[in-house]
Amino acid sequence: MRCRTFKEGVRVCILTAALAIMLSGVAGAAEFVSVVKDGVNLRSGPTTGHEVLFQLPAGYPLKVLERDKKWIKVSDYENDKGWIYAGLVSRTPYVIVKADEGNVRSGPGTSYDKVGKVVRDVILKKVGTEGDWFKISHPELTGWIYNNLVWPREAS
Repeated sequence: MRCRTFKEGVRVCILTAALAIMLSGVAGAAEFVSVVKDGVNLRSGPTTGHEVLFQLPAGYPLKVLERDKKWIKVSDYENDKGWIYAGLVSRTPYVIVKADEGNVRSGPGTSYDKVGKVVRDVILKKVGTEGDWFKISHPELTGWIYNNLVWPREAS
């Protein structure tokens, strides 16, 4: 009887540990949002009474750090931090070019033809992922870019 209780205890411990590991992976996943229109204010605190730090363009990607009612504390690819009203962001995936320049290709790899170039701070809509490559869309260009050239690199 005592052995059976011990085995059940070990089983419960193993299942609990496995569940904790799985949940820590989920909890550790970063959340990203993007600005829904041009001229959205990034503020020093979670009210309209706080100082405007920057005005952000449409599509600008942001990492969620915390939430406070209808406000979100965020950081950008340069680690600037501030607060933005939650109704002014969406989960539509955008990336921003962090390299000085980068090639856009016709497919997901360096063996594909170059179809254009992008420069630092250009915002691109992410429409697909294949390996380390993102399929991107821009009013003037559609193609594939290596994820090391943009932020965020996470596939969302």
